[in-house]
Amino acid sequence: MKLQKLQFCISIILITSSSFCFSSHRNDLLDTDNLYRAHDPMARPSSVRTASRDRISYNDSDFWRQLIRKQSGAASSSTSLKMVNVNDYGAKGDGGDDTEAFTKAWEAACSAQRAVLVVPQNKTYGLTPITFSGPCGSDLTVEISGTIEASSDQSAYEKDPTLWLKFENLTKLSVAGGGYINGNGENMPCKHAPTALTFQECKYLRVADLTITNAQQMHLVFKKCVNVSAVNLQITAPKESPNTDGIHVTDTQNITIDRCAIGTGDDCISIVSGSSNVQATDIACGPGHGISIGSLGAHMSADYVSNVVINNSRLSGTTNGVRIKTWQGGSGYASNIRFENLAMDNVTNPIIIDQNYCDQEKPCPPQAAAVQVRNVTYTNIRGTSASEEAIKFDCSRNHPCEDIFLQDINLRSESSVKSTEASCLYVRPTQTGIVSPRCD
Repeated sequence: MKLQKLQFCISIILITSSSFCFSSHRNDLLDTDNLYRAHDPMARPSSVRTASRDRISYNDSDFWRQLIRKQSGAASSSTSLKMVNVNDYGAKGDGGDDTEAFTKAWEAACSAQRAVLVVPQNKTYGLTPITFSGPCGSDLTVEISGTIEASSDQSAYEKDPTLWLKFENLTKLSVAGGGYINGNGENMPCKHAPTALTFQECKYLRVADLTITNAQQMHLVFKKCVNVSAVNLQITAPKESPNTDGIHVTDTQNITIDRCAIGTGDDCISIVSGSSNVQATDIACGPGHGISIGSLGAHMSADYVSNVVINNSRLSGTTNGVRIKTWQGGSGYASNIRFENLAMDNVTNPIIIDQNYCDQEKPCPPQAAAVQVRNVTYTNIRGTSASEEAIKFDCSRNHPCEDIFLQDINLRSESSVKSTEASCLYVRPTQTGIVSPRCD
């Protein structure tokens, strides 16, 4: 009997020890695929965490570096982590042209099985237009801790005036580090000028913890990308600077934009054709033109945007709030869109659908064709309007807006002596709860 009890106790000890070891092993070897896994942009609001709540963040640079080190220790010598410092390839970081050194460093990092390209802090690296192309050997991290500054030499942009920093054809790329990207726009012409930072045809992409400022035109573009996380970005430009969109999403699927502060001279976020499954949460927008879907249908094009959620964000002093804009004569659709839990502070046109958008000097002639706008929900939107019309639905006569829902809307006038109004043309929205102003 004593022997049976002893065997039973030993078994319990062994089982407990095995479970503990297995748990420890799992904590040491985190699953990187989960970090890149796309969120469901159509999840209900209760499933979205806000920036004000306590949470464990897997988007911080410190966490990412720790993850890299843990994986490095667990990996075999054949796949050990390679640290590639741009200074070791000739970069000076004194504000001069370091483009050649960055090119050499990228080639070394890209050819390695696993690498981190390091841009050290407390230094400023001048770059002319440069493209960081893949495919690369394996997972790659670019850690920008210092400042990268665009060249002020206008002749450097003659070959391709649309691009400055470009990453293309890469899988499982992380660009982070807490540093600065300065587009040097205050010293350059604004017309026919380059985008500061472009990601094209990238998959499982993470861009986090960066400040992007003074782009010559757009600041950050995601083009033909899949499974993207853009987190904790600060994007700034003077409110008078034209065409300086903060984040521009085109032909991209499964993208999450979270905890970003954006103030520019154009749209804080613009979402255009070919984009679907887009979620923007905890966005501070202003100054600028608000958060826009479109424009769509220009030059009689067929454009498509679907499954978009803008949630838990604040817009301050913007010339528009949340906007859908389409040209006459186009085709396609903007569908399955939700604007939820938004605060408006002195915003002109807080809620607007414009199916007669015309951004040109000559008036646009009437056309029968239009991009269809349907299944759009506005829920829990509150604050103050700088315009008398707080809600403006200017829909197409031939293709009216369909399935528009308003719930719990309270938009007051910024002026204490005026009231707000709703203008609702060729639309019959469903209105529930307190909706003020209300479509009649």
